[in-house]
Amino acid sequence: MEVAQREWRVAAKLDPQTEQQLSMQHPLMRQVLFNRGVRTAAEAERYLQALLPEVHDPFLIKDMALAVDRLVAAIQKGEHIVVYGDYDADGVTATALLLDSFGRLGAQVRPYIPNRFEEGYGLNIEALRTLKEEGADLVVSVDCGIRSLKEAAEARRLKLDLIITDHHSPGPEMPDAFAVINTKQPGDEYPEKQLAGVGTAYKLACAVQSRLQPGAGPDTSLLDLVALGTVADMVPLAGENRWMVRNGVARLRQPARQGVWSLMGASGVKPAKVTAGDIGYLLGPRLNAAGRLETALNALNLLVSTDLFEAGRLAQYLDSQNRERQALTREMTATAEEIVAAQSSQDFLLIAADEQFNPGVVGLVASRLVEKFYRPAIVAHRGPDFTRASCRSIPELHITDALQTCADLFTSFGGHAAAAGFTVPNRHYAEAMQRLQALVREQLGSLQLRQVLSADAELPLIDLKPELLGLLEQVEPTGMDNPQVNLVSRGLSVRDARGVGEEGAHLKLKVSDGWITYDAIAFRQGHWMQNLPARLDLLYRFEANEFNGRTSLQLNVRDLRPSD
Repeated sequence: MEVAQREWRVAAKLDPQTEQQLSMQHPLMRQVLFNRGVRTAAEAERYLQALLPEVHDPFLIKDMALAVDRLVAAIQKGEHIVVYGDYDADGVTATALLLDSFGRLGAQVRPYIPNRFEEGYGLNIEALRTLKEEGADLVVSVDCGIRSLKEAAEARRLKLDLIITDHHSPGPEMPDAFAVINTKQPGDEYPEKQLAGVGTAYKLACAVQSRLQPGAGPDTSLLDLVALGTVADMVPLAGENRWMVRNGVARLRQPARQGVWSLMGASGVKPAKVTAGDIGYLLGPRLNAAGRLETALNALNLLVSTDLFEAGRLAQYLDSQNRERQALTREMTATAEEIVAAQSSQDFLLIAADEQFNPGVVGLVASRLVEKFYRPAIVAHRGPDFTRASCRSIPELHITDALQTCADLFTSFGGHAAAAGFTVPNRHYAEAMQRLQALVREQLGSLQLRQVLSADAELPLIDLKPELLGLLEQVEPTGMDNPQVNLVSRGLSVRDARGVGEEGAHLKLKVSDGWITYDAIAFRQGHWMQNLPARLDLLYRFEANEFNGRTSLQLNVRDLRPSD
């Protein structure tokens, strides 16, 4: 299997009309705004301040009024409510959010998060039966449940009211729950269709609060949790998501939760300067590490803890688990690459399954395969009776739609366009892989598959001034559908180069355009040290780097190639 070639696309220069409209902006910012669909001065103000025309009414979401009526009745009667969460950062933050919100409204509420290794993903029948036996009257799922048809039917049989809140893609049949809160379901009129699980939970919390505390307005104190979960789950950061994350990051810069303080301390993040990038690369992975290696309850307990020492202990434990997760990911990725190397070049779907693979890390390994080979990938743990897999895909293939064609073989499955998972009995595994391989070959076989890296502008290093950092910060929060600002500089001479990190995995450079020299770091590109050209073209982010109390400017390199 060949390593994927990457294509660079530098955005077309903005047109004269837009340049005139945006004339009050810095020249580079005009181009950056134009690349993100901004065409007028009014649009620029709305974008740069992350303003919404209005905060959408949560009661526009289908079944919201039904769910709120039931929750209000449960709170007023003192019924026992269980928030049933997922074990990733999105599910954990959503669980913490509803515990916080409902608790302050007087609810008798407690959490339940399944164990990935013993129970698998999402709602499960045994857990629902146990919760009923323990006195639960109402279960509210977060970040799971939209494809739980059998589980919803069992809740009905148990006379256990189930409200499903989820953001994953629904299947052809909706679960027969008391209420289903999912903006992607048929007939839903809510304008924002790309909420994360925690964003969906936030809209439910706001709706319940508006009923019990009329005139109070949306509870913005919960937006720190929304920001953590939304960024970590890599949903589009446009529209309402961008507004919630922008305001959530502002709250994270003055943390009100002891657990968040402790998590930042263990991650080396300075609260006053936290960004969406810090959530994606530092905070989110530590929250995720808990559920990947053991139990997500450690992450949940951290977020809800008010005790300084308990929060500190949990944060350090998550940091330790994250380091263990990193080492495990490296080992499993090496094994997975060996497995897919033996596949035919005509196989457009990469498949790596092994009995030794940790089921909590298979999704990360699948992402590494996609990044390296630019093919959709399935990485799976083979158990005695079942294979549990995570899938990652490329824009050319909607992976959950692909899995739908094997629904008759799977015990369970679900996900998004780019990421999904499934459980399949081992007796059906070979047939499922054959079907999926044939489907993917049919859809992708005639395409020229090449990862595209987009850049906002091409410029010499001499044009990179310190004041640009403050301007580029206005583009935050960045993520899917609102990418970080990437730049291209060509013909740079290499003044110094060395491998850094574990086994020289990363590349540290000093590069010059003849007028100015900058430090550069290229993560996971240490292999270039074996044959580094004297002159390079770089596609990079311009950023500030803080190390040992000293701040310097550097280029964070996404890709490099020899200069022509």
